[in-house]
Amino acid sequence: MTDTKPIETDDAPSSDNPYSQGVRVGDTLYVSGYGPVDPETGEPIEGDVQDQTERVLENIAAVVSEAGGDGLADVVKVTVYLTDLEEYDRVNEAYGSQFGDEPPARVCVEVSRLPEDVRIEMDAIAFLE
Repeated sequence: MTDTKPIETDDAPSSDNPYSQGVRVGDTLYVSGYGPVDPETGEPIEGDVQDQTERVLENIAAVVSEAGGDGLADVVKVTVYLTDLEEYDRVNEAYGSQFGDEPPARVCVEVSRLPEDVRIEMDAIAFLE
């Protein structure tokens, strides 16, 4: 089996649940799903879905950076989970402002519910050189 390395950082929310914040396998990093949770309080942030999208991406960037990457610049694939696709355009505005002209590949799906009843969650894959 390929060597795997769990990634843990105080700059992203942690959980008592049985999973790693991220797992690095060679040059690939798999980042667990994150909602808009403040890593200092462990609670979902207040605000609209755009604010929540930004917090989710900050959490993902923190895990990528801890693994030796360059934050969101190294993300190559994202899955977005929304509880209401009516918010899709607003999520895209916040998401696009974080990734710029060369965003990663992405999937977006509507789900019935997310942990802590947050409105958005994302997971990611990053390539680290």
